[in-house]
Amino acid sequence: MVLKFNKILYLLVTLISFWGYTQDSVRTDKEIAALIKQAGRHLMNLESEQSLMIAKRALAEALKAEDDLLIAKSYNVIALNFEEFSDYEKAIDFYNKGLAYAMKTDNDTIKDWLHNNLGNVYAFRKRDSKKAIEYYKKSLIYSNRIDTPIEKAYLDLNIASAYFSDEQYKAGYPYLKRAEKTVLESDEVEAKISMYSLLGSYYTYTKEYDKAEKSFKQSLYYCNQDKPELVETHAVEVYDDFATHYFKRGDYKNAYLYLDKYNTQKDKIYNDERTNTTKFAGLQIELDESKRQIDKIESENFKFQRSLKQSKVIVFLFIAILAILLLYVYTLFKSYKRRIKINSELKAANEALFVAKIQAEEASRLKEQFISTVTHELRTPLYGVVGITDLLTDEHKELKDSKYINSLRFSAKYLLSLVNDILQVYKIEEKKITLENSVFNLSDELNSIVESVQFLAVKNNNKLKLDLDPNIPEFLIGDKVRLSQIFMNLITNSLKFTDNGTVKVVAKQLRLEDAFSFIEFKVIDNGIGIKKENQQKVFEKFVQLERRADDYQGTGLGLPIVKQLVEIFGGTIEIESEENVGTTMTFTLAFDTDEQHRNEMLQNLEVDFYEERTYKILVVEDNKINQIVTKKILDVRHFESTIANDGYEAVEILEKETFDVILMDINMPKIDGFETTKLIRDKGIETPIIALTAFDRGDILEKAMQYKMNEVVVKPFEPNQLYKKIIALSKSKTEDVKEST
Repeated sequence: MVLKFNKILYLLVTLISFWGYTQDSVRTDKEIAALIKQAGRHLMNLESEQSLMIAKRALAEALKAEDDLLIAKSYNVIALNFEEFSDYEKAIDFYNKGLAYAMKTDNDTIKDWLHNNLGNVYAFRKRDSKKAIEYYKKSLIYSNRIDTPIEKAYLDLNIASAYFSDEQYKAGYPYLKRAEKTVLESDEVEAKISMYSLLGSYYTYTKEYDKAEKSFKQSLYYCNQDKPELVETHAVEVYDDFATHYFKRGDYKNAYLYLDKYNTQKDKIYNDERTNTTKFAGLQIELDESKRQIDKIESENFKFQRSLKQSKVIVFLFIAILAILLLYVYTLFKSYKRRIKINSELKAANEALFVAKIQAEEASRLKEQFISTVTHELRTPLYGVVGITDLLTDEHKELKDSKYINSLRFSAKYLLSLVNDILQVYKIEEKKITLENSVFNLSDELNSIVESVQFLAVKNNNKLKLDLDPNIPEFLIGDKVRLSQIFMNLITNSLKFTDNGTVKVVAKQLRLEDAFSFIEFKVIDNGIGIKKENQQKVFEKFVQLERRADDYQGTGLGLPIVKQLVEIFGGTIEIESEENVGTTMTFTLAFDTDEQHRNEMLQNLEVDFYEERTYKILVVEDNKINQIVTKKILDVRHFESTIANDGYEAVEILEKETFDVILMDINMPKIDGFETTKLIRDKGIETPIIALTAFDRGDILEKAMQYKMNEVVVKPFEPNQLYKKIIALSKSKTEDVKEST
């Protein structure tokens, strides 16, 4: 929030303007003007009850004198009281009443004040910056006519505040700079408080935090000068702005300190007793307004009565009108009481909502922690199961076709797929998935997927065909991993529910627009099909319409994941199906084909995978089975590996030997992988470190980079993926050494 300047009665000393008054009414006008001045002083000291009562007297006298200027000024003070104590609708109503009288005069000062104050209500109370700036710019017209520099400066500060409150800092900054010189040369404490607070907010936006802090402290310095109590309300807002500054800076200790000062000072100024006093005094003014209407009606009634010789009908009408007005006054009172009750209920509801919000956030945090822990605890043994299974078939070729080994591998991979699906659904729901761009060849990717699921096609005696449009560019830029997930789920789903049939994958370029290729994909099968009433249900989580007797998969998550991933790409998926005829899944995605962008990405793509060199690898892993699996994976590529059972042992080994890459487990006893990495880096050892972990990559990547790890690989993994990262990091390290020498 930023500060505003309400034009109560500018400098109070210059309050009384008598331009256009007749000599016969000078004495009366002076007395009314003195009352308005006195009401303004009480408002400056936040003595709202006294201010409103005196302003009410001034308004009554001004109405009797039929002096439009003094009526407008009286309404201005009344409206300011309502605005200061948060009854904004009444404030707007009284400002508009004052403006109606002001526009009848030739006094530009009062027109300037009322337009400015209406701007303040919309800027800082109603949060309507557009409407506020309209009023400020109207005020600027009259301010320019008056040609008082400090008046213009105050208006510029308010315009800047309106823009800043809407976070339009670039639009508001010129007004702030235009006011700066005049404010610095003046003795106006309130203007200096506002200016320095605005500068603090601006420098916080530009991240010049030292300048921002200096400006806020300067604003608080002027807040502590001798001043009327109304200026203390600015100190409240400065505390709020200062707290916001420290939050953005990450200094939470000072942020909470100034937030506490804000709440304490606000409670002191806007206490219930003072606010209720204002409301009761305001109610009296509303009753006086009603009484004036009654008096007006009575006067007209009297004339009509006299003209009809005090007709009984007129007397009856007068009594009826009086009764209606009394009923109206009673209704106002009941409405006020009801408003107090509603406000109390709203306060209680807000407190309950706040508690519910805290509980929901805690539940979300526990849910995330639970999923992360379960995923880690399942992936760790699965890494051992999948790895040992592969080692058995590598060392004992006669077991390669064993149905028991294949069943073990299938079950392990199914369980891993289930874990990954559950994690995928959670991350999509929590909006924690972002697409990552890489250069790929669509034909290569789809052929690779087709080859990987051929075993499933053969199992059900199906043919798997691929139809690619030759017009599709050779290289596309996009998230090939997520695209592969989409096709793997769609193709395997079609193969599972098709026997002795054909599954066809079609890719056709619809158009090339602004270097983006829009490609329509279809997965077509002639399987069992889906009933029309069930076609949309397949995209719901955990829904299974059909289940084969020999099918071990079927979590009901595959197609919901497909639908959500397609939507993340910016597309939609459609289904056409007929029972015993087949099913067609269709979706359209756009891929970047910009040649310059592609060439930049290709420069860092390839790694010399067949370079003949022996790499020394330090494996930091506490799990004995995982040690065996990882070591065997490295032995296949003739990498020389050394095992460290925990972080402290790893540090001791590194003090004696040099390695090309360190493979670091995260979840270890004694000391975890992050702290082990910190010990290694503190000793000046720059060996590349790859986090080899069962945690999800997205959950630990930021922390891994913070601890100066170089990469993250999630277990279980494809060996080639690990080999590439080892070679790439080793080469990068070698090049850095050459450059330094």
